Amino acid sequence: MDDRDDWHLTDDIKHEAGSGDPFAAAVRATRMPMVITDPAKPDNPIIFCNAAFQSLTGYSRPEIIGRNCRFLQGPDTDPAAVRRIHEAIAAGEDVAIELLNYRKDGSTFWNALYLSPVRGESGAIQFFFASQLDITDRILEQSKIAEQKAAVEREVERRTIALQQALEAKTLLLHEVDHRVKNNLTMIGSLLRLQARTIGDPAVTGKLEAMLERVDALATVHRRLYQSDDVLHFDVGAFAQNLVLDVVGASGRSDIAIGTDIEPIEIRSANAAALGLILNEILTNAIKHGFANGRPGKISIAARSEGSTARVTICDDGPGLDGAPPAGGLGAMLIKRLSKQIGASVEWDCLAPGTCVTLRFPVQS
Repeated sequence: MDDRDDWHLTDDIKHEAGSGDPFAAAVRATRMPMVITDPAKPDNPIIFCNAAFQSLTGYSRPEIIGRNCRFLQGPDTDPAAVRRIHEAIAAGEDVAIELLNYRKDGSTFWNALYLSPVRGESGAIQFFFASQLDITDRILEQSKIAEQKAAVEREVERRTIALQQALEAKTLLLHEVDHRVKNNLTMIGSLLRLQARTIGDPAVTGKLEAMLERVDALATVHRRLYQSDDVLHFDVGAFAQNLVLDVVGASGRSDIAIGTDIEPIEIRSANAAALGLILNEILTNAIKHGFANGRPGKISIAARSEGSTARVTICDDGPGLDGAPPAGGLGAMLIKRLSKQIGASVEWDCLAPGTCVTLRFPVQS
C-alpha cells in the first residue's frame, strides 16, 4: 500500500485501542483542528478531517470530505489572505496566515492557519496538511486594545490641540504685552530726550542721557521678546550682539571697532530685563572710560554656554582700571543688585592696557 492509501487509513484507525498507524491515530486524537487535502484530485479537496476540525466549524465529516477549504470563507474574509494561500499551494510552499472563517451556523472565527505540503520519496507533493487554531479571543483583545489606543490617541490629540491653542493665546497675549511695554518705553525715552534738550546743566543732562540708555536697553529686550516665537526663553547671545552695536552707534563713535564671538544662549525670559540692564551698564562703562577724550580703540564681546551656566565677556583695549572695579554710582549699584537677583557674578580684570568684564549666570530651562 502506498503513502496515499496510508492517509485514508485515518478514517478507520481506532486509536483508543492502540492499534494501527500511531501517527494517524495522533492526528485523529489531537485537539488541534486538522485537515488533509489531495492536490491530485480536482480542486484539491479535503480527504481527511479530525474531530477537532468538525467541532470548530460545526460541519459533520460527510459535509466536509470532498470539498475545497474555501467553503469556510465568507463575505468578510480578506481576499489578499486567500490569494496568499493560493500562491503558496501553487508554489508548493508552507504558509502561515490569519484569516476570518465562517462556521456552519454563520458565526465567524479567526483562524490561524498553517498549511504545508507533504512530499513523497520522489519529492513530489502528495498531500497538503493544514492545521487550524481558533484565535478569535486574541484578535478581539487586540481589536479592543487598538480601539482603546485609538481613543487615547484621539484624546491626546484633542488635548494637545487645546494646549496648543492655549499656548498660542498666551503667546499672543505676551507678545502684545511686550509690544506695548516697548512702545511705552520708547515714549518715555522720547519724553526724556525732549526734557534733556531744555536743561542747560550738563551734569543733569548727563544723568538723563544715562537713564535714557537704560530705557533703550529695556526697550530692546522687549522688542526681541515681541519678535521671538518662544515667549518663555530669551537669547542673551543675540541680544548682546545687537546691544553692543546699538550702544556704540548711539555714542556716535565711528572710531570704535567692534569684535564679536557669539553663540546662542537661552535663558528664561523672566531674567531678560535684569541681564539686559547689566550688559548695558558694562558696555556703557567700557565706552565711557575705555575710550574717553576721543580715544579710538576696539571693544570685543564673547558669549559662551558652559553647561548649566553661561559666560559673557566684554573687553576693551583702553587704559584699564586705575585700581579696584567701579564701586560707586548708580551703574555699579545696578550691576550689583541685579546680579544678586538672578544669581549672576561679575569679575573685573585689568589687562594693562585694557579691561575685561566677565558676567557669569545660570542657564535654566
